[in-house]
Amino acid sequence: MIFLISEQVYFHGWFYPFRVHERKKQELCAAPLQHFLHVAMTACPHGYFKEGPRGSALRQALPISLAPVQGHEVSQLAAAALEFSTEKTPHAKVQNFMLERDQKTVAMEVPLWLTPQEMQPFSSLFGTTSPLTGHIDVLRIEDGNIWIWDFKPRAHKEKYAQTQVFFYAVMLSQRTGIPLEHFRCGYFDEYIAYLFKPDITQAVPA
Repeated sequence: MIFLISEQVYFHGWFYPFRVHERKKQELCAAPLQHFLHVAMTACPHGYFKEGPRGSALRQALPISLAPVQGHEVSQLAAAALEFSTEKTPHAKVQNFMLERDQKTVAMEVPLWLTPQEMQPFSSLFGTTSPLTGHIDVLRIEDGNIWIWDFKPRAHKEKYAQTQVFFYAVMLSQRTGIPLEHFRCGYFDEYIAYLFKPDITQAVPA
């Protein structure tokens, strides 16, 4: 099978290999999401990633109800990746394996940003007026919904992973103009996945 994967390696405090599977992007993604992935690949505002809070560092507990699923499809993919991939780190193993082998995975390490003007009350939520940023581990399309996934070794021990992926969904909704109702979120390891449907009312800390 012939396919093209576009790649840009961004240094946003660390090296992030942003990769997009172009065929799957064209086949699976709505036009606004295709446009954003192009913008993120060609005109990412790198300065934002030097200023403010990171989604992965958020420690607010949000009122999100999680649905745990043993042996979910993404966990099966993670298990295969960890066993067979020759990449150096667990994250790289899972992300690249899914991008190259899974028909629903469109992109990895997708950069995201949100400015204070785009969400209220921004400063009270994040304690700053600098942009919120982050990188989606795995972006998947399934049944017309946009799935935001974060790979978390020992996922059952995570306390704030749902906060991280929730705000990733908010950021991507804002960047694309696609309503939040078309998004789904989750985090996973090779054994279990935790799923939820994001809703803007969940942005209020519990």
